[in-house]
Amino acid sequence: MERLQAVIFDLDGVLADTVHYHFLATKKVADLEGVPFTPEMNEAFQGMSRKHMIKEIVKEAPKAYIESDLDKLAELKNDYYKSYIKSLSSRDILPGMLSFLNELKEADIPMAIASSSSNARTVVARLGIEHFFQIIINAKSIKKMKPDPEIFLTAADRLKVPYDNCVAIEDSWAGITAIKATPMFSVGIGESPAVREADLHITHTQDLTLKRLRDALI
Repeated sequence: MERLQAVIFDLDGVLADTVHYHFLATKKVADLEGVPFTPEMNEAFQGMSRKHMIKEIVKEAPKAYIESDLDKLAELKNDYYKSYIKSLSSRDILPGMLSFLNELKEADIPMAIASSSSNARTVVARLGIEHFFQIIINAKSIKKMKPDPEIFLTAADRLKVPYDNCVAIEDSWAGITAIKATPMFSVGIGESPAVREADLHITHTQDLTLKRLRDALI
């Protein structure tokens, strides 16, 4: 039996060119609160919940925040983000990924999305790729977000595929850490040191093919 029985995708930075929108939305909140927020910080927090990110960046603020303050700022960030993604379309699918999705579908390999974003369904719909996925995990149903592995384990459970027969694809430290806490085969996309720790490292999305994945699993 082939080891590859399911593929679980992160969304932002793996399938969709949306990471910059997260940066812009968070930067707006940071500017309002008078705290720094850089692209490097955005990369470090990628894959984590927005409330966790807000909580971390306001540590530099001159005032204290209670939980309700953090909730309001997290929602504000989300409002900004939703305004940016209104313009998303199939043109924002990262290079090569549509071809990869088609290869997996033709091979009858089930697919799921395990994204920390509560807007995952909206993004997937705007990209026009919802028909590829049997499961899109609702981030609000997950108790522990990345780097905890819960979201990936939940995706595999819902696909009814054994963990060690799943491949999971990520582009962030939090995501790769989460996958490596499971028996799943990890694929890291990008140039950051964290993703180079994956079982298979791919620098550019267009280089990921079904053949390359199968060869790596042998």
